[in-house]
Amino acid sequence: MRFARQDAGRHDFIFAGGALFVALAVFAVDTFTGIEGAIAVLYAIALLLAAEAVNRLGLILLTALFMVFSLASFFFTHAPDPDFATFLRLCVALAALAVTTALLLRNERARSALLRTNAALRESEERYRSIFDRTRVALWERDYSKLLDYITGLKSAGVTDMKAYVQDHPHVLGECVSKIEVVDANEAAVELLGSFTADVHGGVMHRIIPTDSCTFASLLQAIMDGATYFEDNAEVFNEAGERRLVLLGISFPTDPSAFNRVVVSMVDVTQREEARMALAEAQAELSRASKAATVGALSASLAHELNQPLGAITVNSQTLVRWLERDPPDIDAAKRSAERILRDSNRASDIFKSTRSMMLSTPKESETIDLERLITDTLTLMDHDLQRDRTEVEIIHKTKIPRFKAVRLEMQQVLINLISNAAQSMSASQSQKRLVTISLDSPGEADHILIAVRDTGDGLGDDAQQNLFKPFFTTKDNGMGIGLSICRSTIEARGGTLDGNNHPDGGAIFEIKLPKETANA
Repeated sequence: MRFARQDAGRHDFIFAGGALFVALAVFAVDTFTGIEGAIAVLYAIALLLAAEAVNRLGLILLTALFMVFSLASFFFTHAPDPDFATFLRLCVALAALAVTTALLLRNERARSALLRTNAALRESEERYRSIFDRTRVALWERDYSKLLDYITGLKSAGVTDMKAYVQDHPHVLGECVSKIEVVDANEAAVELLGSFTADVHGGVMHRIIPTDSCTFASLLQAIMDGATYFEDNAEVFNEAGERRLVLLGISFPTDPSAFNRVVVSMVDVTQREEARMALAEAQAELSRASKAATVGALSASLAHELNQPLGAITVNSQTLVRWLERDPPDIDAAKRSAERILRDSNRASDIFKSTRSMMLSTPKESETIDLERLITDTLTLMDHDLQRDRTEVEIIHKTKIPRFKAVRLEMQQVLINLISNAAQSMSASQSQKRLVTISLDSPGEADHILIAVRDTGDGLGDDAQQNLFKPFFTTKDNGMGIGLSICRSTIEARGGTLDGNNHPDGGAIFEIKLPKETANA
């Protein structure tokens, strides 16, 4: 830097000294010799020399000084009575100084603008190089000019679909790859694919791009179509010959002559794609496991729901046999047993149909239901079980319940589950009074109707209250733990709720709340 300043100072001194020498020489010749001519015009030479050493203000001051010299010489040599030719030469000299100064000032402005432009270009180039070199995205500058000329030639020959052309001429891909040259590569590019990717003289592109790359064929089509940007997932090879999955981005200039420096970016997405594929496999495995779990849950649900009608069929079959074995046979009693067998068989068939529609995700047929009639029919179905457990049922009608629009079998299964659980709870607790109370209420100010089933057993333990509706949780030795879970799902599907708690007066109470709009449907 110091030597540069010294060189600049020496340059200014030489030109300033030269300008002063020329000016003094012109003044001496113009003043002290008899040469007739526009000698003062030669001051322009001094201005040209001085322009290399002084700034704009200095140039203007020198011009004024040289004009003073010219006037001084004129008045000293031709005053007091100059002729016209002499006066004309003076005017020409002064005009030459003015024009020269104007041209030098304009040149200085242009030179300053050019210096500013060059400085801005250098700054821009430095910023670009800094970004190019330091960014963590793999970047290349590549020469696509030969490839552009080749594709332009194909287009001129009538080729419009590069993918189809490549399929018909497989060697074209390799030929196109060989026409791409590396101009520069940043550190991230070297880290991604290896040091050979920065070899600007090695012709390494054939080692990076697979010859069967569909992405490269799409890239050729983008160049043929005049696209300004191309982005796609691609497979490339690193220095060790390993395939890497990358997100490829290329910006193409609009000026064909600028294809000698095309910026190419790559982002390594190998781990992301591997994780995505692993996630897809895990989701497929989870789907298979979920289907298996669903089949298991449906099987458990089906076994649970069929237990009551099949048990009733068994008992009624035994009763039928006893009535027929009497002497004489009691035909009327046998007929009633057969009717109950038929009724329970139909109910088992309905359960199968309901389960099948659940598996097939087919909509279930709703019907208008009289809740009081439904409870009466349900108790009739459970008559044998209730008698066996010595359980009484009391129905309390607090208000009149409107009719329902629902699936009859579903609501019946919910009631059977709740009543059966209540009876079994009291039987297990050895309660002296085994009473199931079913309360029906539809408060006018509330937005729901209430169905409550209460027993007189020992109530729910802490563990039972926390896990009551979880699938496969049970407090019974031979229970499956799926009944209450099915009940809650059924009620919630109708927009209602099912909760279970201990009653303040003892025993457990389960409350069904259904929105009135469902009931009034």
